[in-house]
Amino acid sequence: MTSAQSATTGAVDFAALAEDHAKATLNILEDFSEDKARMEETQHAIFNILRDFSEEKNWLEETQRATLNLLEDFDEERIKAEGVSRELQESVELLRVAKETAEASNRELESFSYSVSHDLRAPLRHIGGFSKMLVEEFGSTLDPGAKHYLERIQSGTQKMGLLVDGLLNLARVGRHSLTRQAIELNPIVAEVIAILQPDAEGRQVEWVIAGLPAVQCDPVLVKQIFQNLLVNALKFTRPRVQADESAKVGTSAPTLAVIEVGCTQENGSVVFMVRDNGIGFNMKYVDKLFGVFQRLHRAEDYEGTGIGLATVQRIVQKHGGRVWAEGELDKGATFYFTLGMERQAESKSNGATAGGRL
Repeated sequence: MTSAQSATTGAVDFAALAEDHAKATLNILEDFSEDKARMEETQHAIFNILRDFSEEKNWLEETQRATLNLLEDFDEERIKAEGVSRELQESVELLRVAKETAEASNRELESFSYSVSHDLRAPLRHIGGFSKMLVEEFGSTLDPGAKHYLERIQSGTQKMGLLVDGLLNLARVGRHSLTRQAIELNPIVAEVIAILQPDAEGRQVEWVIAGLPAVQCDPVLVKQIFQNLLVNALKFTRPRVQADESAKVGTSAPTLAVIEVGCTQENGSVVFMVRDNGIGFNMKYVDKLFGVFQRLHRAEDYEGTGIGLATVQRIVQKHGGRVWAEGELDKGATFYFTLGMERQAESKSNGATAGGRL
């Protein structure tokens, strides 16, 4: 090879090297541009993260302030609740003292009523006995005015005797110790109806007696409940027309006396009821029904002392139950009562049995 050719070859190699160097430089610049772009993207992402972090920081600060406010409110409510709790404790203590005072007063009142009623019986017997002796021994010599006065004395002593007996019975209920037993109530109702048969003599009375559950109760006192309620039902259905009487006056559909005894379930408790279709009462005076000596009808029309329903209420309360009534004039009355924490000893599948007539 000649020297000229060698020079030319060396120049060509240098140019190629320069070209390769330029390409490498361009590649480096391209890579740098991509790195720059990635760095810008990373920077933007960091800025976004910092912005989100700032927002989270603000939210955390707001949450912290809200939490502090809630804690302050809670502290205030806690102070108020502690105050209310102290007031409630004081109220409970006052109620306890009031209850004990009332119970002591009731015991004293029952004892006083029993003593007074018991002590009144002897003088009443003397007044009634001596007035009867006067009529029997000297009736022929007495003028009509004196006889009239003696008759009024005897009538008054009889009424007073009934009142004293009622008060004694009411006082005995308060002094009677409660003895709960698992008792079937249908035999008790049947026994009471049998006792009342003489009062229903000559009348057509339809008795509708449902199947009643056995409950934990005092049988002596519960018998008194049914007796007092059924006595009233029998008494206040007297105006109901007899079948033969309705035929005389041409009435096609006679209204017979109907007395029902049944029960229902209410909030897991057994509610007993005694219903009649008698003269009823005005609900405006329902609060007077269970008061001692409270009467809604004239004594001339319907006998009684006004103590029977008060005795029913006392017995029901003694069992821890409640008693109430509903009625409407000339459409009858219904008396409901519960016996506290009674438990049904045996479930009755049949809701009601066929009613009988006396």
